Order: sequence, then structure tokens, then C-alpha cells
Amino acid sequence: MVQKYQSPVRVYKHPFELVMAAYERRFPTCHLIPMFVASDVMDEETSADGSTHRIERRCALDVDAPRLLKRIAGVDYVYFIQKNTLNRKERTLHIESHNETFSNRVIIHETCCYSVHPENEDWTCFEQSASLDIKSFFGFESTVEKVAMKQYANSIKKGKEIIEYYLKELEEDGIIHVPRWTPSSMPPLLPRPTSLSTSPPVLPKPTVTPAVSIQQPTDAKDNISQDNKQDGSGLQADSLADIMAGTPEDKLDADYIKRYLGDLTPLQESCLIRLRKWLQETHKGKIPKDEHILRFLRARDFNIDKAREILCQSLTWRKQHQVDYLLETWSSPQVLQDYYTGGWHHHDRDGRPLYILRLGQMDTKGLVRALGEESLLRHVLSINEEGLRRCEENTKVFGQPISCWTCLVDLEGLNMRHLWRPGVKALLRIIEVVEANYPETLGRLLILRAPRVFPVLWTLVSPFIDENTRKKFLIYAGNDYQGPGGLVDYIDKEIIPDFLGGECMVSVWRHEPSVDRERDWIVHHSVCVFTLSRRQCEVPDGGLVPKSMYRTAEELENEDVRLWTETIYQSASIFKGAPHEVLIEIIDASSVITWDFDMCKGDVVFNIYHSKRAPQAPRKDPLGAHGITSPGGNNVQLIDKSWTLGQDYSMVESPLTCKEGESVQGSHITRWPGFYILQWKFHNMPACSATNLPRMDDVLATLQVSSHKCKVMYYTELLGSEDFRGSMTSLESSHSGFSQLSAATTSSSQSQASSMISR
Repeated sequence: MVQKYQSPVRVYKHPFELVMAAYERRFPTCHLIPMFVASDVMDEETSADGSTHRIERRCALDVDAPRLLKRIAGVDYVYFIQKNTLNRKERTLHIESHNETFSNRVIIHETCCYSVHPENEDWTCFEQSASLDIKSFFGFESTVEKVAMKQYANSIKKGKEIIEYYLKELEEDGIIHVPRWTPSSMPPLLPRPTSLSTSPPVLPKPTVTPAVSIQQPTDAKDNISQDNKQDGSGLQADSLADIMAGTPEDKLDADYIKRYLGDLTPLQESCLIRLRKWLQETHKGKIPKDEHILRFLRARDFNIDKAREILCQSLTWRKQHQVDYLLETWSSPQVLQDYYTGGWHHHDRDGRPLYILRLGQMDTKGLVRALGEESLLRHVLSINEEGLRRCEENTKVFGQPISCWTCLVDLEGLNMRHLWRPGVKALLRIIEVVEANYPETLGRLLILRAPRVFPVLWTLVSPFIDENTRKKFLIYAGNDYQGPGGLVDYIDKEIIPDFLGGECMVSVWRHEPSVDRERDWIVHHSVCVFTLSRRQCEVPDGGLVPKSMYRTAEELENEDVRLWTETIYQSASIFKGAPHEVLIEIIDASSVITWDFDMCKGDVVFNIYHSKRAPQAPRKDPLGAHGITSPGGNNVQLIDKSWTLGQDYSMVESPLTCKEGESVQGSHITRWPGFYILQWKFHNMPACSATNLPRMDDVLATLQVSSHKCKVMYYTELLGSEDFRGSMTSLESSHSGFSQLSAATTSSSQSQASSMISR
């Protein structure tokens, strides 16, 4: 398996020519990189006008690997080839390097590029990527991979410091400016040793083939002075506000990551960049913000495959239930405003948004009986959406990355009444949905005044809470929260509510009944009577929900069904031999069929057909010969098996293979009236051309699709020709995309073709 690594863009606030002068000082050896023991110039050439300079070096590394591994391999040093191409005219330096030692067993390829900053020609950008393919290594494949990963991570970490060290050295030598190349004169070459006579080892001719290529340094101790470190940090701090105000469209800047995402290891940065790139390719630019992607990576310990799976499922869920628009469309019922004892309350000492929940004062049974499970879930989702918004806001206010919030739960008053079975069932479902779609948003959970009944509740809910989340729980019994290590360690006293011994007074609320004549109900509204402090806590006191507000089981069920099915998207299951088909009748030619669908599971082939004949009545086959039901989905087949392609119906678009996790949007301008059929068909893996036997990859891919079943979530719409504004990469008429989680993106609209499919 090939491992790939991608570093973010790093910025030097110095001109390109000066950075190149600093770079050249690293050769033939660098005391800041003890493992880089020698280098020899193998080939060198300069173009006639002096604009292009190419140099090839053979470098020796004393790799930090286990001694046993070196003895088994029979080498003391690892050699690699580095080829540099400096284009003075375009102001770029391209570096390619690959291992020479053990190249028949391990293949390492690394590319680096220095270029001018796109927004400031006096700054220089640096990008680096690498790939590692370990074929075999005497049974030590895993160890070699760890050594290579460690070396790559350390090289990225220290690379910028070393360039800045030599920039400082140039300044001390009186070199603060290097003129740009001009066609009229040949730039003088910087003096540089051309052999290995100054370095300890003498490079022998290679007898075997090697293992590690590296452009930047390792984890060795460096001799950078404190002044230089401060200078480097100053460069970084200055560039935070200047370089990036937000996420670049296609690349991530190192200073942006530190400012808005926090300190990440090089490998974590690489995981973020690679997953973001995959989302850009499959979701056509409509991708969540980097903070949101990072949460899913952290939830799966930066395992890209696992993070990608749960992230795609979450994005599909958000799209289906229009969660992105929840803050705009959801209005909490009055009963929630009066009796739901939770609310946002300033922030903790770390700048995280603070949410207070007085669970012991909440009438969970009354809320479930008055509202139903789905309304409570919607309310909790709106709280989480508001939390995401507050995190972004606090990141700007406090000037540091804030990606999660603190929750304070007061359990005073908790008793067996709160363990009412339907209420616990609703709580478990809420936890399940939040855990799946808002990972790593809870920074700390403070549970105060836990009563004796709490262990019973904890036993019920803890199995549904992720282990990483459980580690963030701090539980205090009685008044323990008031002592050392208690609440004041996490929240300023002036922000702690008075009912917990703080200085912040709680607003006093009075319930006033009024009559809802439409429903013939008596509705109880809460009215704020007074507050007594500069800071106030707006969390309601709660109380028992009046039984006059309870609804019948039938009413609650109908409301839950309405909220759950309130979506423009439909789900369908596709089986091997049983495609799903959608019929669209066209009366006027030049109408436009639009579609937007997500592959939730498996791979399919998407086709569009036209027929003058009306197909047979829809044949639903949720079970068919498979004996499998498809909850939340369906399977409709329209094309009669007796029909012949080319006679009874024709294909109007080339087939499109859609992979699991992809989001596809597109449109087709119809040429003829009649019946158009959109078809999602199970994708069969092609067999190897040289044999009738399937390839191993095909077999494994087939096994991954359980029971030969795929699932798609789709939306289609028919537009009149007068409403069509050209080709679309997204459906402007539908609520698709990720408005709350996406950075602003632009979409192209340059096609004049009669149809378009985009991914």
C-alpha cells in the first residue's frame, strides 16, 4: 500500500532570491541536521541566458533507525538522489528526490517547491509532499514505515526554522538583498563546496539500493539561538493576520492552520489536507469547513478511511434533513422556551462557549408528553448548530482556535422521575444522533451535585457515549465543586450563576397563562420579572409542564412522522439485478431535468433513457429474490424486461460511474417530448481482461458491498426552458450543499452543451 503525505503551504516573509541564498547554505552539510552527513554534486548545468540552473546531488543520511535493522540491512548510511531545478525567471525552485538505497524494496518519492507568494511578490511559499511504498523489507515493513513517517514529520517540523536560521545568518553577514534575475546579465553563483572533502564519510559507489529520501531535517537538537526563535515566532505572528483571513480555496497555509485550527503534527496536517482534497474532488467544492473536517479526523484518531466514512454519512444526514438551515427555519415552541432548563451562558476560562443545563429541574416527562421525541431532537440539534456558530465567533474574538464548548450540568433535583422509560429512550436517541454528527465538539462536561440516583442514569447512557468523550467528564458530588479543583478552575466566578455559589444572578421568571383559542388550550408563558447583576444568566428555572399542554399519543406520532419525513430528498436501495428508476414525463421539448444525489453506500452506474412509450406501472421490489428489506428506502423498476435498447428506448447520456461517498449534481436539456427515465444501477466490477477469473481487488470490493446492496439519496426537479439559466454545478432551486459548514465557494457555469453531469 502506498502511503502519501502532504504538508501545508509554509510562508517566508522574505523575497524568493534571498530564500534561495539561504537554502544554498545548507549544502554540502548542515550542522543543524546531524543525520545529513554528506552530499556530492553529480551533475550541474546552467542555461545559456542563466535563467535556469539544474543540479543533481547524491546525499547520505545517517537514519535514526534501530541498530538491529541497520545490521540486517547491511548499511550504515542511506543514500538518495536529489534533483533541483531553479528557474530564476519564473522565480521557482522544484526539487525531486528519491531513494537509491533499497529502491527494489522501498520506494520513496518526494517533491518540494519554492515559489513566489500569489498575493505578495516579496514573500516566498514552500510546499512539500511525499509518497512511501514498502514492497518488502526482511519482515520489518512496519518498522521501516514508522521510521520513514517519523523522519518525514521531523523534517517538516524543523524545515522552516533552518531556513530562517540561514536567513538570519545572511543578515549578520550583511546580505539583506539579492537582486532579481534579468536577461541582460548572468547572476553570480554563490560560492559552494563541490565535493565531500569537508564531510566525515566518503561516499562509496552504491552496491545495494536504499530507503529514505528527505529534503528537510530530522529530530536532532539544533543550535538555533533564542533570538532566532523569537524572530521566527514574530514572523509567524505577523503573517497570521496578513497572509490569511480565511481558508484558501485549494490549499492550506501553515500559519492559517495554527491560527484557526491549532497546533497539528505534520502527519495530522497531511491527513487534513488529503481528506479535504478528496472532498473537493467528490463534492464539487461544496465541502465543510476545515474545523468540521478536523473534528471527524480527531474522532477517529486521524485514520483517514474511518473519518471519511463517518463524515460522508454525516454530510448526507445533514443534507437529507436540511440541518444546515435549522437555525433559520426552526423556531422553538413556547413550551420549550418556558420549561427547557438549558441555555448558553458566556464562556469558560479557555474562551469556549459555555452551555448550562439544569437537568435536575427539568420535567422530562412533561416535555416528551407535550412535544414528542422529534421536537426535542430538533431543539438539541439547534443548540449544537448554535454551538458551532459560537465557536467560530469566539475564535475571532479571542484570537485562538476554539472548536468545542464546555457544558455544565446541574443535577440537583434529579430523582427516579427522570428515569421515566420514554424519556430515557428519547435521551439515548439524542445522544446517538449527536455523537454521530457532532464529534469532538464537547471540550469538557462538568456534572455538579450528582445525587445517589445518578449512577443508575450513568449506567444507562454511558455505553452510548464515545470513550474519548467520556474522558472529558468531571463529576462532582454534593458541594465538592466549590473546593479546590472545582468550578472556579474552569469558569470565572463572576460568570458562575448564583445558584452554584457564583456572582451571576439568574433572571427571575414568572409563568403567566394565556388562552390559545385555535386549539382551545391554556398556554403558560414565562415572563422575566427582574435581574440583579451586571451579568445575568438566562437559563429558565423550569418547573412542571402543565398537563393541559400534554398531547395524545396519536398527535405526537403524527408530529414525529411529519418532522422526520420533512425533506426534499428520497432514499432508494439498488440491488444486483434490480436498479432503481425514476420516471419524468416531458410535454414540452427543451425542458430541463435536474438532479442531485449522494451515494450513501456502494457504487452505481447512473443512466438517463428516453422512450416514446409509457413504461409499465412502477414495480416495487423491496424484497424480491433477495429476502432483504430496505428501511427508509425503496426500489422501483420501470423498464420492461422485454424492451430492447435502441428500439423501445434509447440512452441520451453516457453512463456515469458513481463511487461511494460521492455527491453528484447535474442537468439535462431534453430534445424530445416523451418519457425520460433516470436509472441507478448496481456497478459490477470488470473482470481481468487476460483471464475469466476476477481480480482479487474485485473480489474484495464485492465483499464490502453487503448483500450486493447500494443506497442512494436523491432529489430531482423539472424546470421549464424559460427558467433555465445555463448549465449548473449545483441545483440553485433546491436546498443542497452545506451552507453552515462550508466556506464560500464559487461554481463554474461555462458549458453550452445540451447536458451536463458534475461531481
